[in-house]
Amino acid sequence: MLVLAAGAIAAADLAPAAAENTQVAARRAAERRHFSDAEIVAGFFKIAFGAELHVAGRVDRIRKFDGPVRVFIDGAARSSRRRQLAGVIADIRRHVAHLDIALTDARNAANVLVRLVRDRDLSRALRLAYGRDRARRIQRSLEPQCLSGFRKDGDYRIVHSDVFLVVDVGDFTFLDCAYEELLQALGPINDDPSVPWTMFNDEVQMGFFGVYDQYLLNILYHPRVRPGMTRTEVQALLPEILPEIRSFVAEANDLGPGP
Repeated sequence: MLVLAAGAIAAADLAPAAAENTQVAARRAAERRHFSDAEIVAGFFKIAFGAELHVAGRVDRIRKFDGPVRVFIDGAARSSRRRQLAGVIADIRRHVAHLDIALTDARNAANVLVRLVRDRDLSRALRLAYGRDRARRIQRSLEPQCLSGFRKDGDYRIVHSDVFLVVDVGDFTFLDCAYEELLQALGPINDDPSVPWTMFNDEVQMGFFGVYDQYLLNILYHPRVRPGMTRTEVQALLPEILPEIRSFVAEANDLGPGP
């Protein structure tokens, strides 16, 4: 059962690399950091259920890894891209309480495979990974510039994720794609234009792991939220686990009292 999501190259990426770092800082400075329970819960249900493109299987259940996540980086990209990707993974690990995610040097030990490719080679990489017909459908439906997808078992546990990142872009776009696709590879695969605070929205480029998305991932990876749960089952749990999640996110981000 395969589920996929894609990202796009930002127009702002035409600026030089130094400006891209400034863009990340500007977005972080302007970030909204306080949200009501209702805003968090509404976004979670929109992002964690459904799929931008699903090839087979149901998408109305919780999908997540049910154990350690090990990431292998494949591709002859320059070392700076690998360092940036390692930083993204470490940042995700720091900000999701119950997620054990780390890099591995052993491809056969990985359950997330990140392919670093040049833009001109993305179509070929998709064909090699998914076959010609499925790759054509992906490109026709999503028009990807970066892509993630996962396979799940009959119990909705993710067993393997693939991430494709284009490396010959500016730093801002690479970081934005890396965060979005790695996070979507963990389960929240749906994009929704009605949620303005999340990177899981094709109209939003951030380049970092924002507070709102940290709430969503911490709900998903709370140990009481199990693969295969329905909306109704998760809804019943949220009043019990949200205070703990709020406390963790607040401490991890030095959040003061809300407005």
